[in-house]
Amino acid sequence: MTLLKQVPKVDRLLGRPEISELLITEPRPVVVAAVRMVLDRVRRRIRDGLLPAIPSESELVAQVREELAVMNTSSLRRVVNGTGVVIHTNLGRSLLPVELRDALCNAAFNPVNLEFDLEKGERGSRNTHLEPLICELTGAEAALVVNNNAAAVLLALASLAAGREVVVSRGELVEIGGSFRVPEVMKQSGVILHEVGTTNRTHPADYRNAITCETALLLKVHPSNFAVTGFTAAVSPAELASIGGEFSLPVMADVGSGNLINFDRFGLPPEPTIKEYIQGGVDVVTFSGDKLLGGPQAGIIAGKKCYIDIMKKHPLLRALRVDKFTIAALDGVLRLYRDERQALAKVPTLKMLTISTEELARRGGLFVRRLRRILPATVTVATRKGFSQVGGGAFPTAQLPTTLVSFTVDGISPHQLEERLRKLAMPVVGFVRSDLFLLDIRTIQEDDLPHIADAFQAVAVSR
Repeated sequence: MTLLKQVPKVDRLLGRPEISELLITEPRPVVVAAVRMVLDRVRRRIRDGLLPAIPSESELVAQVREELAVMNTSSLRRVVNGTGVVIHTNLGRSLLPVELRDALCNAAFNPVNLEFDLEKGERGSRNTHLEPLICELTGAEAALVVNNNAAAVLLALASLAAGREVVVSRGELVEIGGSFRVPEVMKQSGVILHEVGTTNRTHPADYRNAITCETALLLKVHPSNFAVTGFTAAVSPAELASIGGEFSLPVMADVGSGNLINFDRFGLPPEPTIKEYIQGGVDVVTFSGDKLLGGPQAGIIAGKKCYIDIMKKHPLLRALRVDKFTIAALDGVLRLYRDERQALAKVPTLKMLTISTEELARRGGLFVRRLRRILPATVTVATRKGFSQVGGGAFPTAQLPTTLVSFTVDGISPHQLEERLRKLAMPVVGFVRSDLFLLDIRTIQEDDLPHIADAFQAVAVSR
């Protein structure tokens, strides 16, 4: 308790010349908060028996400066993604093409015709900017964009089936990242869930036998981040669309990631495109904008005009609508898809997914040679073979052959290295495997090298 009484008061530290200088450039409430945090931390350490003596006032002032630096730094920071997970949800999913910078700046710093019809000189709809492009690329009659795919599913179900039954296979009642559960979203939309089939096998007859006068919709859900193998059976989207036609019921498919190009020629498992769902007779398709599409976070709804028009009038739409930045970003990405070669060359997600193993090996070798010239001798760098993941709930069983770069630093364990790199001002996020710290070349960007070099130099010096 004697030590606690010796902790300086807030006013005493605020009266020091060094703090007075800070008050010239920093808001007083922020400086006061920083001082309180430092003094509270000192008191806690005294109570926990971790501080045998009170730091000098000069040391406390230095801590206040450090606290201010933390307070003035945004918690949302750029990181180096060396995880090998291309669509990494925790790291922001898809990167946007650099070609969109001007379009995003234009939307950010200038007035735009978000909801203004320039032709008629009156209020317009923000949906008109994206609908024609989506229809062109998918073959749909109409389209709508909301803030993510969960919102798309919620809006579609609430619009088309509230208060009535929606038939879905038991094996498709999935949970994906962030505790998104299909049954719970269906409940929130106001529909009545009618499960059919079993976890591993569902047949056309299961749907036919479930349809009653209370049925409003047949729903197919992509399994996303898991796969059922072995003794299985499922009803294809086209088969379900045929059943819907027999009973005059709309058929909806929640595709999850959603892709506009075929990836099987790049060694990934076959996956139907959105256009193939539409051509197969599915009435409404929902999918994400920031996964396999490689765009911003968005939920895209494409399908028959009669059903999309109902959604456009639903009160939920205003709560789920996208802003001008999302529209500008998604517009730019979709325009690249008009020429598939351009999309493959310029959309970062597509580039990372389709890069050849030979190119990865070449980049890995070059990366290591450059680092060896820069880093001190205490850091050992080498390449090794490994596997990347797609991420974002897409192609959960796919393993993409890749080139990994291993790092060892004298006097620092791999787990210590992972932690220190993750906590730098420019965090480098990798992983530990086989007692090595590793970075995957597939997800390293061209301008990451200087940051990686700086990170390892800083860690090597501080060991």
